[in-house]
Amino acid sequence: MGQFLYAAKAFDVVERLDPNPEFWEGKRGAVVGVFQQVVAGRENSDALIEALGLLRGAEQPEAKKIEKIIAKWCQENDILI
Repeated sequence: MGQFLYAAKAFDVVERLDPNPEFWEGKRGAVVGVFQQVVAGRENSDALIEALGLLRGAEQPEAKKIEKIIAKWCQENDILI
C-alpha cells in the first residue's frame, strides 16, 4: 500500500520492546521503501528525514551503510537532511 513511513515507525517501536532481528529487518525494509518513494517522487523529503531519524537510533552496523547511501543521494539532489 506504500505506507512505508508508518511501517518504519511501527517496527521501530516494536524493535525497542523486543530486539528480535525480524523487527530490525522490517524497519530496514520500510526505511528503504520510504527512500524509494522519495526517489520516485511519490513522497516528500520530510518523510525521508523522519525515516533517517529512525535509522540513526539503530545499533546495527548496516544502519550506517544505509544512512550513508541515502545521505549521498540527498547531497546529489540538493536535499538538506
